[in-house]
Amino acid sequence: MKRLALSALLFAAALAAQMVPAANKPERLEWFRDQGFGLFIHWSVDSQLGVVISHSLVGASDDFTRRFFTELPSTFNPRKFHPQDWAALAKLAGVKYVVFTTKHHSGFAMWDTATTGFGINHTPLKRDIFADVLAGFREQGIAPGIYFSPDDFHWLHSNGVIVDRRRPETMPIHNPGLMALDKAQVKELLTKYGPISIAFFDGPPEGLREEAWELQPDIVVTRGAISTPEQNVPGVPLDEAWEACITMGTAWQYQPQNERYKSGGQLISLLVETRAKGGNLLLNVGPKPDGELPIEQEERLRELALWMFVNGEAIYSVRPWVITNEQDIWFTKKKNEDTVYAIVKEPQRWTRGTWKEFVLHSLRATDQTQVTVLGQNDRVLEYQEKVVPKSTFQQAPDGLHIRAMHAQRLQDNSQWPNPVVLKIAHVKPALTPPRVETGRAVRNAAGVTLSATLGALGDAPSVEVGFEYRSLKGLDSNERIGEWRRTPLQRMTAPGAFSASVNDWAPGEPYEFRAVVKHPSLTMYGEAKRTTLP
Repeated sequence: MKRLALSALLFAAALAAQMVPAANKPERLEWFRDQGFGLFIHWSVDSQLGVVISHSLVGASDDFTRRFFTELPSTFNPRKFHPQDWAALAKLAGVKYVVFTTKHHSGFAMWDTATTGFGINHTPLKRDIFADVLAGFREQGIAPGIYFSPDDFHWLHSNGVIVDRRRPETMPIHNPGLMALDKAQVKELLTKYGPISIAFFDGPPEGLREEAWELQPDIVVTRGAISTPEQNVPGVPLDEAWEACITMGTAWQYQPQNERYKSGGQLISLLVETRAKGGNLLLNVGPKPDGELPIEQEERLRELALWMFVNGEAIYSVRPWVITNEQDIWFTKKKNEDTVYAIVKEPQRWTRGTWKEFVLHSLRATDQTQVTVLGQNDRVLEYQEKVVPKSTFQQAPDGLHIRAMHAQRLQDNSQWPNPVVLKIAHVKPALTPPRVETGRAVRNAAGVTLSATLGALGDAPSVEVGFEYRSLKGLDSNERIGEWRRTPLQRMTAPGAFSASVNDWAPGEPYEFRAVVKHPSLTMYGEAKRTTLP
């Protein structure tokens, strides 16, 4: 801790000599995009109850609120809190940065602060949790980040303001007292603990992101300055830095009941899709009140660890390919290189020792092209001396034909359930893809009219366009299992707007819809949008 204090003092002394940016530095955003995979940690005093973090205070009775603020701190004593274990597991899983909840909406401070009595220094633990988390993750070479909520329910309650979010009187920009508290807390976090790489402001960021950039000019402000979709991945790539924030189950903080976890395979798929679209995945865990990670979360991180140990180079320092995917094969491209990774997410498992053949329409071979399977040497299939699992390829008019074998034994039953990655070096794009933008859904007398815009035909003289839509009735926001229904396709020979009508869109039900464009070589989609029409 003495070394941490000394480094913090030296760091604070150097702040005055640095120039203050008006926004995220471009070179720091490039660094952020290269990282690809972060770990979100939601943990606060109410984890003891297995309750939704902070939000139970909104609409709570006076008795509930009083006991939340006075009794819960006296019983928060995570005796199994060993952040070095969290960090070691995160490092193994391929995590490059961590974002820790220093203060969620309740106002409970997870660091040693002089700004409030509602914090970790007023619990039996009597340890600076944030300092310990930073030390553990820095030791593993993982870049540190803070989550900070501008909302503060404890401050609102103490000052006679009704506990809620998004009312004018609860927002720091309309409340000088709350803004002063927030700025003082941000200043503590960004001057006492050395360099912080990332700041995530979960609420109105005005005044606080500027404070962060002033105190630490190299910090990357994510939420509050770039797109951070929550619990979903956008339907199309974004030409800028962005980050998807997604839970392992349905809850951010630990909940021992009423929880349903995604499988490890689903989390790997989310990581692959996010990277194929140019974003970072910030995957959330919620420690138990005693400080341990739930076994379900540990197991999923370990499944990710195996996959990333084999395939990490397809995730780090990559950018989108000319298209995100061809059916169940997703692409990333190594930044500033002509290497493409084809990530095979087929529904059926690729059994070890079997050949598979693929035709990739968006890639064109050169005289230097090489194809290998990540993780294996393409020379040996265990116990099968006569089999040489060397990947081969051939360029044809309809695309790049690849024949490959998954030969590495990663698990005992040889039924590796997760994506296999083909590394394709020295290739060029085989096409210029069309561009389509999903528009609106509007109900009228004839039913529902869907609209979109074809931005470009790509390299085709004409394309076919239409829409797909499906009901989300009875599904939570994370489930996408309904069958798509497609409108009849119409041919277009020039960019422009197009529309289609459907008459089986039930009133009052949630739907998802997207534009479709069929190029002669492949089919592409616009961003999927969700709406409920009367």
